[in-house]
Amino acid sequence: MCIIMSKTIQEERLRWVVPIIKKKTKLIDAAKLCPYGRRTLERWVSAYRKHGAEALVPKSTRPKTNPWETNIRLKERVVEVRRETGKCALKIGWQLGREGLALHHRTIGKILKHEGLTRKYKVRRVKYKYIRALLELGELIEIDVKYVPRRIGGKRYYQYTAIDCASRWRYLAIYDEYSNRNTIQFLKEVIRRFPGRIRAIKTDNHSTFTNRTTGYWQSADPSRPKLHELDLFCQNRGIIHYLIDAGKPQQNGKVERSHRSDQESFYDVVPCADYETLKYQVSLWNMYYNNLEHCGLGGQTPAQYLRNNLFIKPPNVCA
Repeated sequence: MCIIMSKTIQEERLRWVVPIIKKKTKLIDAAKLCPYGRRTLERWVSAYRKHGAEALVPKSTRPKTNPWETNIRLKERVVEVRRETGKCALKIGWQLGREGLALHHRTIGKILKHEGLTRKYKVRRVKYKYIRALLELGELIEIDVKYVPRRIGGKRYYQYTAIDCASRWRYLAIYDEYSNRNTIQFLKEVIRRFPGRIRAIKTDNHSTFTNRTTGYWQSADPSRPKLHELDLFCQNRGIIHYLIDAGKPQQNGKVERSHRSDQESFYDVVPCADYETLKYQVSLWNMYYNNLEHCGLGGQTPAQYLRNNLFIKPPNVCA
């Protein structure tokens, strides 16, 4: 004799309920053989009569409420800060802490993911473990130039950017020309404004920074090429000028990452109708950036890091 076993929980329940519904047996008699008990059979039969076979599909026993669930007002505050500032979960946690609201950044990340406010990457990123040497203030300044994305009055403008690798302190300036003169003028302004001594700078291989890709082999004596004006300026002030490898902007990663913040948080949001307005808005944005918490600084702002690690500023001149 072949016995067909139930494949699902619903089939097993129907095996006991259907004979009772069709009056082939009484519930009292079925309860004597059923391993689930009389009260369970009564509940199944009642559910079947009200909603049919679908009522016997097992449902989740997970509680619908959680006594440890995050308060709805706190969730709304997290979403509000994200939409207003675009900060990551870690920075939102620091801001809420200053407001007297304690919430772990992992919980904030789950809230943002549930609300669909997380960044979606097309390719999964591979995480590497780097051994990073701690830098001192002014030990290395990354410098680069970003095109202002929209023409103003039909003219192209350029944003010069300098960022200290240790403190993430940054200085921005807008120029109407991408030239050697403006590059040197910008570096002079960085030296004047930076509260510490600048020991080295790092740039790409553009012709406004170096002659390595344009003028070295055109010199009368290639073994003694003509130095770029920026190189001569740095030599006179005891500053080392490093160059990244051609085609590898990742080696200038901090300034490139700050340019992405400029694009997403400033140029895509703030309209500028004329040159003076652009300069004013860029200065305000730079002040905000220097007073914004940075994950690389453990929640400190560049301004706080400078105050906590500042020494007497020696002059940028040759010994």
